[in-house]
Amino acid sequence: MSDGRGPGGSGRRGEPGRPEREPGGRGRPEGGGPGPRRDTHGRERNRGGRGPRQFSGQAPSQRSRAADPARLVAFEVLRAVSRDDAYANLVMPQSIRRHRLDRRDAAFATELAYGALRGQGTYDAILALNVDRPLSQLDPAVLDVLRLGAHQLLAMRVPPHAALNQTVALTRAVVGAGPSSLVNAVLRRVSARTADEWLAELTAAQPDATERDALAYAHPSWIVRALRQSLAAHGRPVEEITELLDADNAAPVVNLVALPGLGRLEEALDAGAQPGDLVEDSALSGGGDLGRLPAVREGTLRAQDVGSQLVARAVAAAPLHRAGDVPADAAGADRRPERWLDVCAGPGGKAALLGALAAEQGATLLANEVAPHRAELVRKALAPVPDSVWEVRTGDGRDLGREYPGRFDRVVVDAPCTGLGALRRRPESRWRRSPSDLAELGPLQRALLDAAIDAAAPGGVVGYITCSPHPAETTVVVADALKRRHDIELLDAGAALDAVALRPLGAGHDGTAQLWPHVHSTDAMFLALFRKLPAATPSKET
Repeated sequence: MSDGRGPGGSGRRGEPGRPEREPGGRGRPEGGGPGPRRDTHGRERNRGGRGPRQFSGQAPSQRSRAADPARLVAFEVLRAVSRDDAYANLVMPQSIRRHRLDRRDAAFATELAYGALRGQGTYDAILALNVDRPLSQLDPAVLDVLRLGAHQLLAMRVPPHAALNQTVALTRAVVGAGPSSLVNAVLRRVSARTADEWLAELTAAQPDATERDALAYAHPSWIVRALRQSLAAHGRPVEEITELLDADNAAPVVNLVALPGLGRLEEALDAGAQPGDLVEDSALSGGGDLGRLPAVREGTLRAQDVGSQLVARAVAAAPLHRAGDVPADAAGADRRPERWLDVCAGPGGKAALLGALAAEQGATLLANEVAPHRAELVRKALAPVPDSVWEVRTGDGRDLGREYPGRFDRVVVDAPCTGLGALRRRPESRWRRSPSDLAELGPLQRALLDAAIDAAAPGGVVGYITCSPHPAETTVVVADALKRRHDIELLDAGAALDAVALRPLGAGHDGTAQLWPHVHSTDAMFLALFRKLPAATPSKET
């Protein structure tokens, strides 16, 4: 039996290819009334009576009652996310391996799970129009199944009969036979309209543009407002909001980095990857199981967003003004090796790149991480780098300025943030975050930046990085630091990024830099660069 997967993969909402149906027919509510009527071939007759019915090609006895492995993987991911607060990008590979999916099925499961998670808010709004009770009263597992069915029907090139049959079979296998009739009834109503038709109904009653965008692009309304503010704060037209929201919903290409001096990018290129066009030693994955590549298993070839690569390289390349340095070509003297610090190193991707760059430049790196299990991940990430170059410290980053005052020439503080810049890679995070997170994270971000500046040597460089464009986590934090402290000056972060990029990025604005998914095809990484001033610099008036 075909599951409707086909060779074409998934499509976007409202895409042609599914049978046309009369809009408005939602069928009979689940529960009540006589049982389904069947014709002489064992097929269920049209209960709604609104237009021609399109029957499945199989009798009930032939329909699947076993869960398709790819859809089962997608269900397991959604259940882990909603039940256990798990991260989809961590659960997905484990589930794929456990069910031994081939490349095609793994791609289908990934698109199904990630698409259902990204579109959750919009799908829930559509489902709420088709269920006879509040969604909160449904079994959470049933709701997850309905979300998977809605995504197949409204946003993937899966024939409606295959989406319905396979989703009902999944329900029988993982929830039970009882809820399968509810799932079947609800999804039949959903299939009666296209995504555009459902969105037209949902948005017709919304006079506010933000609320309409929130439904149309499956973002919480507070995030839509925040991203509008972010565009304006970083010098971009607010009219780009729909492009940004759309980019958040596009499945991202896996970015690769070959650790400088250690990795072999040729392995990725031979496996179908394309050379990256933004930064050296980068590539765009051609798909498949990257773990099969020897360089990936060794850790010298890694998956890392190119935005993270750019900001790390920018900090590593920014010029220093170190007091007392002797030029390297002076007779009988060399400059002392630089000392670098990564304040928030977990899980280790950026630390590994910094460690490789430090090894090339004859520098050393102290990588700090507060959580012991994440500190262990940092050690594993740094394992390919010569161990004479790096050390991992487990402790609170806010203590580093007191423990290592004026010690480091380059300091990176990739501060904990809301992650609004990586919504395309973390599909569940948009529904987990709330505006209160900004207030909770703000003091921590400022304290970590202060510790980084205190740990920097005079003439040294401090890079403040967030994977969020929100002004409260970016420009406001920078402005506060410049106002409060007399011992720093702001460097041109946009110029620093252009200096390490393969082409001009145009990311700078008012001394800081902001990358964007819809402009640069990167996560929305923010970078501010500070230089630590000598102690003799007069204090600013307060």
